Amino acid sequence: MGRLTTHVLDLVRGAPAAGMAIELASIDGTVRRHVARAVTNRDGRCDAPLLEGDGLVAGTYQLEFQAAQYFKAQGVTLPEPPFLDVVVIRFSIANPADHYHVPLLITPWSYSTYRGS
Repeated sequence: MGRLTTHVLDLVRGAPAAGMAIELASIDGTVRRHVARAVTNRDGRCDAPLLEGDGLVAGTYQLEFQAAQYFKAQGVTLPEPPFLDVVVIRFSIANPADHYHVPLLITPWSYSTYRGS
């Protein structure tokens, strides 16, 4: 059964990013449609897949990570406006039967992602 998951690591603290808000949208041309919202748990993961089963279809999606909001809540002093506010990762799902894992490694100044397993 296919599913979409994520995991956020706070590289400033060297720990999972607990409490980061995430929004998932589907993208069809110029149309953006809200799909799901979640907040990471103490392990930096969502409690359930963002999409799974019949809800996971081929197409283009966008994850929006509320990075500045998260770092401010951690007591990190950020410039105004913050260098990274909302980190957007746009990706595509080709095979809905696969597991798509999109991790985020984040600091207030940089981020990295990859297709995990």
